[in-house]
Amino acid sequence: MNRMPSFWRHVNRVFQEADIIIEVLDARHITETRNIEIEEKITKARKRILYVVTKCDLVDINTLKHKIKNLNPVVFISSTEKLGTTILKKKILELSKGEKVTVGVMGYPNVGKSSLINALSGKGSARTSTESGYTKGVQKIKVDNKILLLDTPGVFPSMEKDNAKHGKIGAIDYSKIKDPEYVALNLIEEQKEVIKKHYKISENDGDKILEAIAFKFKKVQKGGEPDIDAAARLLLKHWQTGVIADL
Repeated sequence: MNRMPSFWRHVNRVFQEADIIIEVLDARHITETRNIEIEEKITKARKRILYVVTKCDLVDINTLKHKIKNLNPVVFISSTEKLGTTILKKKILELSKGEKVTVGVMGYPNVGKSSLINALSGKGSARTSTESGYTKGVQKIKVDNKILLLDTPGVFPSMEKDNAKHGKIGAIDYSKIKDPEYVALNLIEEQKEVIKKHYKISENDGDKILEAIAFKFKKVQKGGEPDIDAAARLLLKHWQTGVIADL
C-alpha cells in the first residue's frame, strides 16, 4: 500500500498514452473489482473503456451474464482455459476501427491483468505471480502489428481501506493479511454454501466452518485445539487461487 503514489504515476502515464483502457474484473467479484476512481479518470480523459471479465471458468456463466448486464462493451475470458482471447482481439480492433491501437490494462492487484496479457500475446511477456502487486511499472507488450498493450501495476482506490474486501478479491495476498480470521469469516458469510460444498462441511456457523477446515487439513495446535488462523489463511489461499469455484 505504501507504493500507491508511484503506482498512480504509472497509471496516469498510461492514461496519456493509451487509446483504449481495459478494466480487468474478477468474474466472482464483478462489483468489488470495479475501480470507480479509474473509471472516472477514463471518462475525464475521454478514453474508450472495455471491460474484460477474467476467471470466468470459476463461475456459472448464466449468473455471470446477469451480473454484467449493465457493462458495455464487455468480453469474458479465462486465461487458464484459453477462452475468449480471439474474441477480445476482435473487440479491440472493432473499437479501434481496424487501426493500430495502444491499449492500457488496468485493475486491482492480482485481478489477472498479466495473465490476460500473456493469453493475448502468447509470449509470456508479462511477468505473473500469485503475489498481488507483482507488476512494478508499466510494461509494453506487442500482441501483433496492430495491438500494443500497456500493463500497469494494480492500484486501489485512494481512500479504500477495506481489508475484508481486499482479502476476498485477492488484492492483498492471503499470506500478508493481518487478520485472516476476520476476512475469512466475511468470505464465509457471503459464500457459505459454495465453501460448505467444496469442503463437504455441514456446519452453518462461520466459526464452526473454520474449525472443521482446521481439523480436515490437520491445522491443529498443541493440545489438539484447531488453529483458526492457519485454517483461515488456507481458506483464503484456496479462494484466491481458484481452488474453490462458484459453480
